[in-house]
Amino acid sequence: MKINRILTEKEQYLQRSIYLDDFPKKLYILGNLPEKNIPTIAIVGSRKTTQYGREVTERLASDLARAGVVIISGLALGIDSIAHRAALEAKGVTIAVLANGLDTIYPRNHQALARQIVENDGAILSEYKPGTPPLPFRFLERNRIVSGIADGIVVVEAATRSGTLSTAAHALNQNKEVFAVPGNITSPLSSGCNALIKQGATPVTKVEDILEIIAPNSKAEQTQFILGDTPEEVSVLQLLQKGLRDGDELLQQTKLEPVVFNQTLTMLEIKGQIKPLGGNQWTLK
Repeated sequence: MKINRILTEKEQYLQRSIYLDDFPKKLYILGNLPEKNIPTIAIVGSRKTTQYGREVTERLASDLARAGVVIISGLALGIDSIAHRAALEAKGVTIAVLANGLDTIYPRNHQALARQIVENDGAILSEYKPGTPPLPFRFLERNRIVSGIADGIVVVEAATRSGTLSTAAHALNQNKEVFAVPGNITSPLSSGCNALIKQGATPVTKVEDILEIIAPNSKAEQTQFILGDTPEEVSVLQLLQKGLRDGDELLQQTKLEPVVFNQTLTMLEIKGQIKPLGGNQWTLK
């Protein structure tokens, strides 16, 4: 992949950021930016995630990508990479901002993901010249670019002292919209998000909460109710569509025999209609 250098003021897509005092005048890039300034949202969060955080990130990134919104994140472990992958699976465009030179993809185990991003009309950006290592302070500096490129940021999961909150601070300084996903008050990874909401961030419970502000003329694809091929499949799918996840509760409410229930789950998974989340938890795919 060839590394190019671009001038911020020359890129139409970056016009939302050229008036920010702390935004770089030039950037290094792998891939290509969109040709015009289109709605863009940054999705950020903890490197350590819960099942709740993973599921919410996948849903928001997918729905936003399908609505034509570009997804920005930092290619890090956890929420970042989940957001990138969900956007790609939804056939959307996603952009990653790194805290090091683009001659090295960091973390290294995301090299394949970086290649996918570039090959699907996205881009990898950095303000640092090739050869610059990913030192801790550079991740905090990088965060102002993540927020600067976007129309707003969504914080999915973050502890009270999470570095993710620095992205929210940059967004506020840049007069960008800050969204936060509310979480369990007993979960340390939701404490940062809940605090942001108390301080005035817009709570997110569905993708429309975001689209109404950053892209009021866009509409997410309406939820398609998946039909099963048998009464047993219909029963399971209807419960999943209502938000039920636990396998034991699904078994109880469907009133199916355990053998039939397990066969039904297997067939739905083979057909790509559901997927396991681990710990006997299931969700629609």
